Amino acid sequence: MEFRKYFDHTNLNQNSTKADIDKLIDEAIELDTKSVCVNPCYVIYAKKRLKDTDIKVCTVVGFPLGMSTTETKLFETKNAIENGADEIDMVINIGKLLDKDYDFVYNEVSEIKKCCGKKILKCIIETALLNDEEIITASKLISDAKADFVKTSTGFAKRGASVHDIDLIKSAVSGETKIKAAGGIGTKEYAKELIAHGASRIGTSRTNSILK
Repeated sequence: MEFRKYFDHTNLNQNSTKADIDKLIDEAIELDTKSVCVNPCYVIYAKKRLKDTDIKVCTVVGFPLGMSTTETKLFETKNAIENGADEIDMVINIGKLLDKDYDFVYNEVSEIKKCCGKKILKCIIETALLNDEEIITASKLISDAKADFVKTSTGFAKRGASVHDIDLIKSAVSGETKIKAAGGIGTKEYAKELIAHGASRIGTSRTNSILK
């Protein structure tokens, strides 16, 4: 796969304007990235602007905290897909994971994946809030629930992806589940290092500087 196709070019800022999203999309088209990742309110607009390209539209669910009810996350997922989203990045319920309510975590991911159907589901575990054992447990649950990716971070926590995170997730996932590294990725060298350790997708707002 070409290096540029690893990238979800991202703007999930709370204050992102239509002009900011236009800039993101223009850059994605110029760079020919895998996707743009935008907040749900911009999915329809992004889909319309990208209709003549192969660039996917990715959006977020239960973002950034993951503490919505499963029913709310299912509604968000269904609505996003109806609006044209190709990929869903959903934050798991981290509190339930820390409570060791593993059935809840598994069932929520499984239900949302069923809602996604053939659309890509990436599950954000927020590695900054977890120890090694918890990262492995979360990754196994997500993989067992047939999600397409385990994603490291929202970009809103105290740190983003690390090579160590990728190594842990890689040791835990099985089947078709892949890894998305996100948060704090700002150089080509770091992106390539994460890919070398097993990341199949890179989420960053700094794609432009990395690829240029």
